[in-house]
Amino acid sequence: MLIRKPSEFPSSAITPKDEYINRRRFLRGAVASGLGAGAALLGADRLVDLISPSARVFADTKLQTVKSPLSTSGEQLTSLQDITHYNNYYEFGVEKDKPAQNAGILPTRPWAVQVDGLVKKPKTYDIDTLLKFRPLEDRVYRHRCVEAWSMVIPWVGYSLSEFIKDCEPLSTAKYVQFLTFYDKKIDKWGTQETSIFWPYSEGLRMDEAMNPLTLLTFGLYGDVLPNQNGAPVRIVVPWKYGFKSAKSIVKVRFVDKQPGTTWQQQNAREYGFYSNVNPTVDHPRWSQKTERRIGQPFYAQRRTTLMFNGYGEQVASLYNGMDLRKNY
Repeated sequence: MLIRKPSEFPSSAITPKDEYINRRRFLRGAVASGLGAGAALLGADRLVDLISPSARVFADTKLQTVKSPLSTSGEQLTSLQDITHYNNYYEFGVEKDKPAQNAGILPTRPWAVQVDGLVKKPKTYDIDTLLKFRPLEDRVYRHRCVEAWSMVIPWVGYSLSEFIKDCEPLSTAKYVQFLTFYDKKIDKWGTQETSIFWPYSEGLRMDEAMNPLTLLTFGLYGDVLPNQNGAPVRIVVPWKYGFKSAKSIVKVRFVDKQPGTTWQQQNAREYGFYSNVNPTVDHPRWSQKTERRIGQPFYAQRRTTLMFNGYGEQVASLYNGMDLRKNY
């Protein structure tokens, strides 16, 4: 992997403004984005009462960031238009463009992340506290979807390990589970996938979660996360297939046994718990040896997929002794 020099890719110079997301579309949806996961507990029928101008946050809110030595360099960035209009967020529609159309009603303020399970003391973090918890870093990562397409995305966040340390997990905690926001009156498109049990659940082994590359993520292209990309907080695990990077997190739970995860529960044969990017293990329905880079012509030559998405130097040691020819 190539390591970015500190002077590369300042968030203000990554892309021209005319390549940014269609602001008008987002702002129309953002008017409804005044309340968050904690307020949703009061019931969807009270959403209108709780929306106020002071609670609204918009997609073009800039974040103060610092450089990170953990960024990938030397690759063309995927445009913000493609990142925000070609993605999977099944709670807001199964087609790639539907999350951008539908996720504007996702409430992102106020927002709380609850921490429980095997911890010294259960805690609740306000999103604004998390934003100020550590300096926010610009990190460019390759993103590889299990569907054999890929992007290069400039995320904003800090290592998840910094957050985990503050959670004070017990020594018996071996895994971290992430649960995402779900309200059937808001995430109503999730009913299109009737075999999925909501809320969305994902998990990592503790040493995976503590790896410096694992990012607690609050933005992309220097702005706060758009709703369709997992606002206001998600994780990004760049050496795993994209569905492992849980969006719109409301609960972090420390457990001693491997937690159930949404796609593994739906079809363990196709979606293993680890789901590391691995060109030698094909999906039962397609090859994983190559990938299509979004934003390039459809007829362009496909890229060779890299083991661990190119991050093997940093993460391969996590899997010593495991048979990487298997889909765990």
